[in-house]
Amino acid sequence: MKKIIVTGAGGGLGKAICERSVNEGLGVIAVDINAASLKELEQLPNCQTSILDISHYNDTQQFFNQLKDDPTIIGLVNNAGIYKGESLLDYNEAMMDTVLNVNIKGPTICSKFFIENLQLNNQKGKIINISSISGQEGSSDALYGLSKAAIIGLTKSLALRFFETVLVNTVAPTMIETKMMEKIPTWRKEEYYAHHLIKEAVSANDVANTVNFLLSDESNHYTGATFDLNNGGYLR
Repeated sequence: MKKIIVTGAGGGLGKAICERSVNEGLGVIAVDINAASLKELEQLPNCQTSILDISHYNDTQQFFNQLKDDPTIIGLVNNAGIYKGESLLDYNEAMMDTVLNVNIKGPTICSKFFIENLQLNNQKGKIINISSISGQEGSSDALYGLSKAAIIGLTKSLALRFFETVLVNTVAPTMIETKMMEKIPTWRKEEYYAHHLIKEAVSANDVANTVNFLLSDESNHYTGATFDLNNGGYLR
């Protein structure tokens, strides 16, 4: 059985990705910093859970070292992320460090050790990074916007450098009704959705469907690409 690693697995997007992947016959290693959020995933077949702060280099290295002898792990979904919904002027240094460490440093560390394990096993694999429309058009939360833009840059750089080992792509969803989005006022959501050409809201399951495509053999000619999942709310 082929397996994938999903970070931020306890959140709304993470759970949807894990559930869709299990339904497709994949084994899942679900990773999250919050033990309680992983409880529901423990009921899924072929899903094991692991508590990990991906922004901690040594802990993440140890996690991947424990998996290095398993050649069936062929996918990494860098989904973990933090959104504070604050103005740049309200950020202090600690808040900045938290967002940048989880949203940028974490996916970078995970990608490094995942690629090393693939090369150790002479295996090929795929990385799917979860960015956001905020990384393309900006965000009122500057730290979130810049971190999601960085993920798109990371995707292109990894695709360019490690194409012989791994295919790397990004999914950039629009605003989705998950716990993370509870910090956004209703009026702002309505204003934002009004610009969508397609009026049916994008769901966590829609993101999971796109991730599933990118993990499948049907996407074997895509790398370094960003998949816009925004109902036409941002055209480029």
